[in-house]
Amino acid sequence: MTTPAATATPSAAPKPRPTATPATPESTLASLSLEQRVGQLFMVGANAGGSDSDAVAELLGRHIGNFYLAGRSQAGVAPTAAVVASLRAAAKQSGNNVPLSVATDQEGGYVQVLRGPGFSEIPTALAQSASTPAQLRARARAWGAELLRAGVDVDLAPVLDTVPGAAFAPANAPIGYFQREYGYTPSSVSALGNAFASGLRDVGVAPVVKHYPGLGRVTLNTDTSGNVRDTATTRTDPYLAPFTAAIRGGVRWVMVSNAYYDRIDSERPAPFSPVVMRTMLRSDAGFTGIIVSDDLCNAAQLAPWTVGQRAGNFIAAGGTVVLCANTADVPAMYGEVLRRATAEPAFRKAVDAAALTVLRVKAGK
Repeated sequence: MTTPAATATPSAAPKPRPTATPATPESTLASLSLEQRVGQLFMVGANAGGSDSDAVAELLGRHIGNFYLAGRSQAGVAPTAAVVASLRAAAKQSGNNVPLSVATDQEGGYVQVLRGPGFSEIPTALAQSASTPAQLRARARAWGAELLRAGVDVDLAPVLDTVPGAAFAPANAPIGYFQREYGYTPSSVSALGNAFASGLRDVGVAPVVKHYPGLGRVTLNTDTSGNVRDTATTRTDPYLAPFTAAIRGGVRWVMVSNAYYDRIDSERPAPFSPVVMRTMLRSDAGFTGIIVSDDLCNAAQLAPWTVGQRAGNFIAAGGTVVLCANTADVPAMYGEVLRRATAEPAFRKAVDAAALTVLRVKAGK
């Protein structure tokens, strides 16, 4: 006789665990205080060797959300990575839950902040232009990988300014004098400059194309001179083509120059011009990413305005991220943006929109 097997009692089906809703840029923005939102609108210079760590720590208490390694360093990849790691750790300890963007100026030639073991010696853009676009993209991919190993995820390059000819280049103080141009026609600048940008993006480094709408036709440098004016560039200028191609190709950061553009907005320098930023970049070019300023702190061009006014004017005109090379100026800038956001509803709306743009770009959107 066979004993029947005991009938197993089915156990209750396990209840599914509730899954956390993934954070979105919009939900992250909603979680941020106004002070934290304002902090996302700044990119501040930090010494590449870490020598100003105390001053930087002070700024982290103001929720500053973006830094760039400044100066010159021969330390190499590993020490630079340690500086960046300490910066990111300090940001977390200060309560900043939005990841930092950490940038540097790694164009090549005269403008290369990071050197030493693990970093290539990058030639000037003019020397890079001897490569084909495919070759340059591959080289930029390698240079970008070096930055990533150092913890840097944004490169304030490439220059997409077109200098109108080799004969004029030495007189073009900000670009041609330093051989920062990729050639002397918009087509060559577009092909090569955007190859450099693509190589960076291939490895996950965000390029920052600059200096919109172009510094290739001026003679003075806005860093060291006032009343720097471009008298040629128009709203539909052929020299805009490299920037337009970059935007169509998916670049998410554009740097605006500090010059005046007489045929676009003669009354206001570009970082204070809604024509340049809202009309040309946002509307004409369809750009939805981060509009970052050139240095608003030390530029001689902007001496007529207080540093607080510079930051406020930039955000009010449609800018996204204020770049400042001088940590001592940041509290006044931050304070003025916060004051205006508290007092002026339209300005508060601009702050919220800019902060959301930063969060979207940081989220890869």
